[in-house]
Amino acid sequence: YQNPAYVWQSTGGTDDFESKLSLTPLIYGTLKGTFYALLFAVPLALLGALYTSQFMHPTLKGYVKPSVEIMAALPSVVLGFIAGLWLAPMVEQVVPGIFLMPLVAAVLIFLALMAWQLAPATFRKRFKSGSEVFLLVPVILAGGWLALYLGGLLEVALLSGDYRAWLLRALGLTYDQRNSLVVGFAMGFAVIPIIFTIAEDSLSNVPPHLTAVSLALGATRWQTAIRVVLPTASPGIFSAIMIGFGRTVGETMIVLMVTGNTPIMNWSMSSP
Repeated sequence: YQNPAYVWQSTGGTDDFESKLSLTPLIYGTLKGTFYALLFAVPLALLGALYTSQFMHPTLKGYVKPSVEIMAALPSVVLGFIAGLWLAPMVEQVVPGIFLMPLVAAVLIFLALMAWQLAPATFRKRFKSGSEVFLLVPVILAGGWLALYLGGLLEVALLSGDYRAWLLRALGLTYDQRNSLVVGFAMGFAVIPIIFTIAEDSLSNVPPHLTAVSLALGATRWQTAIRVVLPTASPGIFSAIMIGFGRTVGETMIVLMVTGNTPIMNWSMSSP
């Protein structure tokens, strides 16, 4: 090396190889993987916990919460294996569509909610309070399919038909199949059950008299959830995020198997 560098290279191909054991790339990669995992997991887990706790029908909640908790039992080796061999090649083919999914899903959900408000009262009364989520399932699935379809059109129209070449030409970034985006999905999937369970317990244990007073004074269920329940349960929610943070920082197998053991120091989502 002509200049000082932070390098982790424990083995080499010759007997006179000198190991380079800087811990900086390892710490850097750990924090990078943690950031992308929490960026994916925290919004989904907290919003899911809020809906499950405050709006979902109790019967449906009895099925949803245990199902999410079972997700935490999946071994890290299995998640890393699936992410590295199946998820990474699949994500590589639909990257533009993945970035469009949040926008398309949000627009379709908004339109679905507008249609629900305009629907006749006789139709809305057929559904128990808190079970309307079943109507959103096909909307979300349709949003995912539409985002992937539009992503392909966008890639052809604006990115010259190859987003990898466009990234290299326009931004100077190379797209590796095993990258931080896939790490975020895989580790986020492992962390969501932990954050969801603790946050949901905190939200459900808010004293009933607080919500009753808010509703009695004319607040809607949504206003009560945001302005009364969330502030009261904030210590438990913070604990959930911190425990999830500790889970991601301590994770090894998912990062190792998905990134291919490449201690590279940059914050690009398209690289390991």
